Amino acid sequence: MTESEAESEVPTFAELGVIPPLCEACESLGFKKPTDIQAKAIPEALAGRDVIGLAQTGSGKTAAFSIPILQALWDNPQPLFACVIAPTRELSYQIAQQIEALGATIGARCATIVGGMDMMAQAIALSKRPHVIVATPGRLQDHLENTKGFSLRSLKYLVMDEADRLLDLDFGPIIDRLLQNIPKERRTMLFSATMTTKVAKLQRASLRSPVRVEIGTKYSTVETLQQYYLFMPFAHKDTYLVHLANEQAGQSIIVFTRTVHDAQRLAILLRLLGFSAIPLHGQLSQTARLGALNKFKAGGRSIMVCTDVAARGLDIPSVDLVINFDIPTHSKDYIHRVGRTARAGRSGRSVTLVTQYDVELLQRIEAAIGKRLEEFPGSDREMVMLLSERVGEAQRAAQREIQDKGLGSAGGAGRRRRRQAGDDDDNRDRDDDVVQAGSYRKSGKRRK
Repeated sequence: MTESEAESEVPTFAELGVIPPLCEACESLGFKKPTDIQAKAIPEALAGRDVIGLAQTGSGKTAAFSIPILQALWDNPQPLFACVIAPTRELSYQIAQQIEALGATIGARCATIVGGMDMMAQAIALSKRPHVIVATPGRLQDHLENTKGFSLRSLKYLVMDEADRLLDLDFGPIIDRLLQNIPKERRTMLFSATMTTKVAKLQRASLRSPVRVEIGTKYSTVETLQQYYLFMPFAHKDTYLVHLANEQAGQSIIVFTRTVHDAQRLAILLRLLGFSAIPLHGQLSQTARLGALNKFKAGGRSIMVCTDVAARGLDIPSVDLVINFDIPTHSKDYIHRVGRTARAGRSGRSVTLVTQYDVELLQRIEAAIGKRLEEFPGSDREMVMLLSERVGEAQRAAQREIQDKGLGSAGGAGRRRRRQAGDDDDNRDRDDDVVQAGSYRKSGKRRK
């Protein structure tokens, strides 16, 4: 079959039953053809079915649930029509932006309700009765309990996006309370990268006779992604990172760390060495987090150093390289991290830094994705170690800056904000603040 014949077999949005104003919006956003998950989920949702969508990251899930909601809103316009629940604040803003862009042709209004932002401004936004609310669970529950006149009793659509992540973060009790405040006569869509036992339990509690749509649900990474590892002594990780950043100068790079402290420290270290780096983690204010993300997306910064707050769902169009500074302890976190590059058919590369303590974790990841990672070419140890003196000076300067400003530790801005916020549910929206203990220590031999 030729490529043109294969393309002609993919239905258009109009052939899926999408109305002309929304087809026009899709075209203006550059959505030429529906992705696999969209082609399977949209007709079922338009037919009024509850949907469970299982698909890997970067597969176009947001449009798969947004288009049916907006089409139903066109047929039956009313305020507080739909609610989308997402696990992180950044993902909530991204979903809201896409819904607003898709709904621009039909005048759909959207409000984003997340922790870390002013409650009063959000209450005013809710009083204007938007059509769609995109929210993190803790702050939404907070408004339901404390904002006078706000309720979801007329809600027609509920979406839970990245449901496996929602439940990993133990939002379960809050979601149970939310479901009690939402009408049972509604359409529900649940989207997840994996079908865990918790997600299956949530499905039974909240969906009625759902249709299940699966696209590549086995743990997998896309074919257009080149995956490498780089083996080094633990003591020289920073030096190898700087060498990589130097060799890939001019590329757009995301560096993932395990802890908030390392994200902050490495961003300062790279900046002191002349790289345009910016941190993104849960101890920054929400405004600073969005600012960092927007600067990186716009190309104002070429390196973003972040915790797993940026591992899920965020669509940053042109990431050339993902570096795992700390190897993730869970294989699915690896898949989500490297999924920030090679999105929507584009190519990309990932490099995982592996020390003597990480060999078993790397082997687990390789077993999960069903392929061996190749050794990253061209990293000569002698050349790397030429940087060690400059890196050592920058490490000391970065540590002094962190201590002087009280950054990247639980005693800094994060604790002050937690004290000010006061509300337990809202604090649970601090989605990446589970600072794990040091790396998994298990002796291992150098790979052949």
